[in-house]
Amino acid sequence: MSGHDHSHSHAGAPGESHQGRIAVALGITLAVFVVQIIGSFLTGSLALLFDSAHVLTDAGGLAMALLAARLMTRPATSRRTWGFARAEVLAATAQAAVLLAVGLVVLVEGVQRLFNPTEIASNEMIIFGAIGLLGNIVSMFVLMGGRSKNFNMRAAFLEVVNDALGSVAVIVAAIVISTTGWMQADAIVAMLIGALILPRTVKLLLETVHVLLESTPSGLDLDKVRVHILELDHVISVHDLHASQIATGLPILSAHVVVDDECFHDGHVPQLLDSLQNCVAGHFEISVEHSTFQLETAAHAEHEHGAHH
Repeated sequence: MSGHDHSHSHAGAPGESHQGRIAVALGITLAVFVVQIIGSFLTGSLALLFDSAHVLTDAGGLAMALLAARLMTRPATSRRTWGFARAEVLAATAQAAVLLAVGLVVLVEGVQRLFNPTEIASNEMIIFGAIGLLGNIVSMFVLMGGRSKNFNMRAAFLEVVNDALGSVAVIVAAIVISTTGWMQADAIVAMLIGALILPRTVKLLLETVHVLLESTPSGLDLDKVRVHILELDHVISVHDLHASQIATGLPILSAHVVVDDECFHDGHVPQLLDSLQNCVAGHFEISVEHSTFQLETAAHAEHEHGAHH
C-alpha cells in the first residue's frame, strides 16, 4: 500500500517565479552592455571590455532565468507530473557553467595583458564604469526581494552582483591609471573580476548539480529518518529509502516499510500511514511534504527484485 501527501503547492507556482523582477533586470543589463562595449572601444580598456563580455554573459543568464521563470508557471500534466519546476535548476546550472568559463578566460587573458600593457583612456573609463555600476545597483534592488526564493533567482541576483563588482573594479583601475600612470592596473583588475566570479559560481554549480543528480537534499539525514521511522509502533524494518529534490523547496521521499501483519487486518494501516507522513514532514530540518510509502508484510520481500537498503 502506498500513500502521499495531497497538498500540491509545488515550488514554481506563479507567485514564486518573479518574472517581472528578472525582466527589468535583463533590460537594465542589456543597456549597460551597450554602453560599456562602446566605452571599451573608446578607452582601449581590457578590464572594461571583459566586464562588457561579462555583462553580456549575465544578460544571457538573465534571459535563461526569465525563460525558466515562465516555464515554472506551467501546470503539471500527465507527461510532466512536476510541470517545469526543475527549469529553475537547469537554468541556474547553465548560468553557473557559463560564468565559470568566463571567469577562467578573464584570468588567462588578464595574465597575458599584464606583460603587454596598452594605453588606457582612464578618465573616460571612469565614466563608463560609473554608468555600469549605477545600472547594476538598480538591478540589485529590483532582484533583492526575491533572491532567496529559488535557485533561479539566486543565480540571477548573483549575475548582477558580479556585474556590480566588475564595475567597481573598473573604476578603481581607472583611478589608479589616472593618478599613477601604471597601465598594468587594468590587467590586474581584469583578473580580479575573474577571481570574483569563480567562488560563488562554483558553489552554485555544485548545489544545482547536486539536485540534478537526485542526491539527498542538504540538511536531510536519511540515517536519522530511518531510525525515526523504526521507532514507530508496528514498524519492523525500512528499505528502499530514497530522497531527492525536484526544485527549490520541493524535496520528495519514498520508502518501503515492513509492518506487522496484523495491521492489514485490524484497520491500523491508515493510522500508520498518517504517522509516517507526519514523521517526515515535521521531525526534521527539511520538511518533506511529498512522501510515498509502500507498506508491506515481512513475507513480501520474497517477491521483490533487486537489493534492498
